[in-house]
Amino acid sequence: MTSLNLLLVALLSFQEADVRWLSEVTTPPKSVTSNASVTRRPLLQSNDGKAITQPEQWAARRVEIERAWNEFLGPMPPRPTSGYEVIRTDSLEKVDRHRIRYECEPQLFVEAYLLVPKGVSKAPGIVALHQTTSNTIDQIAGVAGPGEQAIGLQLAERGFVVMCPRCFLWENAPSLNDAVKRFKERHPKSLGMMKMLYDAQRAVDILQSAPQCQKGRVGAIGHSLGAKEVLYLAAFDQRIAAAVASEGGVTFASTNWDAPWYLGPTIRQPEFARNHHELLALIAPRPFLVLGGEQGRGAADGDRSWQVIAPAQDVSRVLNQSVRVGLLNHGKGHSIPSDAFEKSVEWLKTYIQP
Repeated sequence: MTSLNLLLVALLSFQEADVRWLSEVTTPPKSVTSNASVTRRPLLQSNDGKAITQPEQWAARRVEIERAWNEFLGPMPPRPTSGYEVIRTDSLEKVDRHRIRYECEPQLFVEAYLLVPKGVSKAPGIVALHQTTSNTIDQIAGVAGPGEQAIGLQLAERGFVVMCPRCFLWENAPSLNDAVKRFKERHPKSLGMMKMLYDAQRAVDILQSAPQCQKGRVGAIGHSLGAKEVLYLAAFDQRIAAAVASEGGVTFASTNWDAPWYLGPTIRQPEFARNHHELLALIAPRPFLVLGGEQGRGAADGDRSWQVIAPAQDVSRVLNQSVRVGLLNHGKGHSIPSDAFEKSVEWLKTYIQP
């Protein structure tokens, strides 16, 4: 079987059950219009300008898109294969919270939290990626900061094995720019977003090595910075069965994607033809839910996000699959309101658990 055929089989291997509110988050509002400057080349068009209407045609186009993005993001070394060590364990009411240490890049060690529900022998796994905060993994794992931001701990209390890795921007660096400088000294041809993707994939490796995590049943969730990482992780790692990205800003114009720790100034150039509709297309038909707070303070996602979401939905249709890439716009600003979080949990349980 060819590599394209193997990819096609993977893309079409999905269960039938859906959340009862799927149509609410996958139907664009009538007021939304397309923007040619955002999605310059149609996803479903071959190099010779012909329409892509068959799964086999999309599989070839998908490989082309993924290759182009990998060239833009830059190279990284093979990920280490070593395991993790437990530094400390906090025994909570429902969860054992392990502070762990592991090799991320070769000869470079990092820390994270691995949250394991008590009394569970095997459970689906979640990589939970923290937002921009000096509390980093302590906040998302429920050690410090507001309880509503402890989404990793909350998911572990709901029965998931959860991995909470620290973003490299806070790994022994006095500032974000200094962290980028150190990374560039090791990998001068790679972007900050490539480092975040690499680290998130390494987190999946570690999560899958945990004895309590069900192999092949892994999802991802993140807010703000973490949502950006989730978008790239889901796009480039087929192990992610389903994901939720809260308020990351899926279009380039939504937030600071041109920052040096993300994609840099190249994306502002008129000749740069890529945008995140391509990454959402790489995810499809796997379930991917964007949480938006547009109309609220500081919101990054909302109706404008449909400019890149709607084109990617057509890929699922070409694959003869249900559309499971969508937007839940809670309208409450740059936050994860409790009702939106509950729907996120339902989304992950529906599409990750067997």
